[in-house]
Amino acid sequence: MKQTITSGEADSGEVRLTKRSPTTERRFLIGRYHEIVLKGRNRWRFIEQLKQNLRAAFSDYRLGSIRSQGPRLIVSLPAEISDEVAAERAGLIFGLQNFSISHAVALEIETIKRRAVMIAAGALAKAHAASFRVSARRAEKRFALNSMEIDRLVGAEVGLALGLKVDLENPGLTISIEILPDAAYVSAGKIAGAGGLPVGISGRGLVLLSGGIDSPVAAHRMMRRGMRVDFVHFHSYPLVSSASREKANELAAHLTRYEGRSRLMLVPFASAQREIVARAPRPLRVVLYRRTMMRIASLLAGNVGSQVLVTGESLGQVASQTLDNMMVIERAASRPVLRPLIALDKNEIVNEARRLGTFETSILPDQDCCSLFVPAHPETHARLEDVAAAEAMLDIERLAGDAVKSTEIVDNSFPL
Repeated sequence: MKQTITSGEADSGEVRLTKRSPTTERRFLIGRYHEIVLKGRNRWRFIEQLKQNLRAAFSDYRLGSIRSQGPRLIVSLPAEISDEVAAERAGLIFGLQNFSISHAVALEIETIKRRAVMIAAGALAKAHAASFRVSARRAEKRFALNSMEIDRLVGAEVGLALGLKVDLENPGLTISIEILPDAAYVSAGKIAGAGGLPVGISGRGLVLLSGGIDSPVAAHRMMRRGMRVDFVHFHSYPLVSSASREKANELAAHLTRYEGRSRLMLVPFASAQREIVARAPRPLRVVLYRRTMMRIASLLAGNVGSQVLVTGESLGQVASQTLDNMMVIERAASRPVLRPLIALDKNEIVNEARRLGTFETSILPDQDCCSLFVPAHPETHARLEDVAAAEAMLDIERLAGDAVKSTEIVDNSFPL
């Protein structure tokens, strides 16, 4: 961006863009970093991952330049992307605390006032508001007016033009202005972002996706911590209906919006279950199901490069999730098992699932494979030696290997 400062402007400290500036009518997505600002010398790695993720989220459009400036990322938006689409996509990107759809104008107060009136009028056409405030931030200190002066001058113009009253505490509309070295960026407030860390910066995990309420929430939490995840779903079709498979497909597709691409592995588990039912003690069936799943998931994790397994377990929620049982079950995995929901109660998980948008799918009726052939009184305090003795009567390696060979692969991507 070429700038000129005349001798008079240099004396006053005010910065003006040349009339040839291409920013006058352009829109930008301005994203403000969440935890990235705390990352010191490694910050550049997080920012580069965030840029990659933004490109992926808008891969069906041709974004313009993406640059980092201070605590923010500035993305040039092409004309064909509507404000609504830009906001929806940006809201899925982990790593942003909040963002704005901003218009860049010359660093001249009269130009800024005119643009603020236009943006306020456009916002009022979509949602009625009786009050407003202006929130300016002057990062470019050479601009002649400070933030409070910008607030006052722009606020007076907007109020006069649109007949709105100022409310600094609880405004119906906020006009945000950022004074940066190249331009003034004006927007109708800030939109809350997804927070967390950019997906892909914290390694890769494989989520055991049951189709219930808990595991999608666990997956979302790990993605928010920067982990890229794939999914494995165990089903007992054709012994039961295909409903759980369909739910798993829908849930995986929904969650893929937050990371751009994922793989869902559908594992037929009925054969292994039949052998466990025929040969193992009745009270240990659930523990043996889960240990066999851990072995299969570990093998599949190796195939896709996942470093850890992720489950939606919550301590004490069901028989397999007592501390004793979880310890015994985890011993069958060849990778670390992460349980991001371990200390949450069911109400907390349900509320999070509602916010995530997976709850309605998760509660659709189906026949989960772990509910098949479940004894009336499952063991809640399994001992490793008893479980090992039961598994000695089974060909565990063959059961796991056959399941892996029969696994169906579904690749998801967003946007389509």
